[in-house]
Amino acid sequence: MPLELIARPRRNRRTPAIRDMVRETELTPAHLVLPLFVHGGSDEPIDSMPGVNRWSTKGLVDEVGRAADLGVRAVVLFEVTPEELKTPTGDEAWNPDGLVPRAIEAIKATHPDTVVMTDVALDPYSSDGHDGIVSPDGTVLNDETVEVLCRQALMHADAGADIVAPSDMMDGRVGAIRETLDHHDHHGVGICAYTAKYASAFFGPFRGALDSAPRHGDKKTYQMDPANSREALRELELDTAEGADMVMVKPAGPYLDVVRRFADASVVPVAAYQVSGEYLMIKAAAASGWLDEQALISETLTGIRRAGADVILTYFATQAAKHL
Repeated sequence: MPLELIARPRRNRRTPAIRDMVRETELTPAHLVLPLFVHGGSDEPIDSMPGVNRWSTKGLVDEVGRAADLGVRAVVLFEVTPEELKTPTGDEAWNPDGLVPRAIEAIKATHPDTVVMTDVALDPYSSDGHDGIVSPDGTVLNDETVEVLCRQALMHADAGADIVAPSDMMDGRVGAIRETLDHHDHHGVGICAYTAKYASAFFGPFRGALDSAPRHGDKKTYQMDPANSREALRELELDTAEGADMVMVKPAGPYLDVVRRFADASVVPVAAYQVSGEYLMIKAAAASGWLDEQALISETLTGIRRAGADVILTYFATQAAKHL
């Protein structure tokens, strides 16, 4: 005999049309940002990140066009710097004739409506592999680094960047960058702060892509302790007060609780970065034949959105967009 049930939640799951009608979380290409690596050579695959390339400037522009055609209208740029250009103070980071400003100009000349975000940090340019300037005793210097980051952010803005994204986790850098940009009439350039960037083991493949791993020590004195979430709220309060236009949690998947806390507390949009280690885990699991790659992509990105992220940075951006 049928059970005498008044509530049958399965009624709202009975057909695809009903499921679509009551779906709580929407994921579209407009929510996605595609990270891109640019270098001075020809287009080449990255061994540590199957399916991801280091692009020449021309290849980069072409890839931006392919993403735009799929509805992914935002990219974030990372430079692969030759060893001979790396210095203890990361001077190449603010070279106005460097690779990143040339890439920004090339993208804007061809795809002016694409949002160009830029990474602001010293690790790709530092001979020490750290996000800041390292003192002789091994300390990563905060205030001296912030001065350099301001020069880097200004150079990106001069080249046409829409949003600068400081990923260094130095104290006070958001306010200093905002003051610098405004002083040079870049009032419209936004700041997406890496507000809660954790000292994570998930960054390994990315460091392989950029050859930017620390030459000594680790990043635990400036990136956040993975055990902490209240501390992230302190960072959120500071970055917002200093003028951040967006705040980010990185990585995304292991820190969905922090994404949720940000979504509940933030007055500005929340971004989350599905990082290289998360990407590689999905790729490896799918390559083994045990899991469905496209299903994993859809489920993980939907989970990040459901946790409260308004914006998702992901290497799967174009692949996901094809199926949305």
